[in-house]
Amino acid sequence: MDLVQFVRTRGGVARTAQLRKAGFSKRELSEGLQDGRLSLVRRGVYAVEEPDRAILAAVQANAKLSCVSAGRFYGLWQLREPGTPEEPGTLHVSCGNGVPKAGMVDHSSCVHPAHPYLPVAGLADVLLHAMRCLHELEALVMVQSAVSQGSITVDFLRQKLPGNRNGVARSVLDLVIPRADSLTEVLARTHFIRAGLMVRMHAEVPGVGEIDCLIEDCLAVELDGGSHMEPRQVKKDHRRNNAALRAGLLPLRYYYDDVVHHPERMVAQVLTVLRLREAGTFGSGQASPFFPDPD
Repeated sequence: MDLVQFVRTRGGVARTAQLRKAGFSKRELSEGLQDGRLSLVRRGVYAVEEPDRAILAAVQANAKLSCVSAGRFYGLWQLREPGTPEEPGTLHVSCGNGVPKAGMVDHSSCVHPAHPYLPVAGLADVLLHAMRCLHELEALVMVQSAVSQGSITVDFLRQKLPGNRNGVARSVLDLVIPRADSLTEVLARTHFIRAGLMVRMHAEVPGVGEIDCLIEDCLAVELDGGSHMEPRQVKKDHRRNNAALRAGLLPLRYYYDDVVHHPERMVAQVLTVLRLREAGTFGSGQASPFFPDPD
């Protein structure tokens, strides 16, 4: 791996100590500066063209990225794109010295091993910072992602959140489920549970297969991603809908936009279908109160 390639693996920014430890000589660093392959952003810090802006900002602030700004380095689900250094107060870091930095949210000091080669807090610190900082659902999807990957456990995180002051953070852990294949699953479950509905995730139904959310043992709710728009998958989904109906279930499908941006509308639709079913409207020949018989 040549000098530029190595620096790019570090987010486009590397300290002299990293480069020397990797075997690059002072002469190679000097030549990199002279021919323009590298630039010196501050004493002892080298960068290539178009480095990762968050990484560069963290190195310049002598900080570690954390919370929502670090999620992508661990492949965690996130509800929103983390802010850039140009947006005041949107880059989340841990400086460790309690000194505020302009345009940054400074979290508490890190107490767990950091990322092995990037200026990024360790996964445990990233999640603990997120649970204490972010809105509940934003923190939930990050924690759920890490748990689903097998990278960390709920019990470990709970032990790190003692006392009354961490009560809100611990409540996020109560929403984590053993398995979630996408952020829409854990979010949809949370919204349905809070509407007072009985929900079984990944329920296995004979003749149908695994259903994302089985609600009140009568609604088969599927949560579709982008791949479900492909023609072959569309046919498969339609056949599963037919199979669900044959099994005595009412099928409903929702997409990322429904779950993330319009959860109230999604829940309202589910409640409406349940009311209609309870009233015996489906298959009864009786006119729906929402669509009365024409005059």
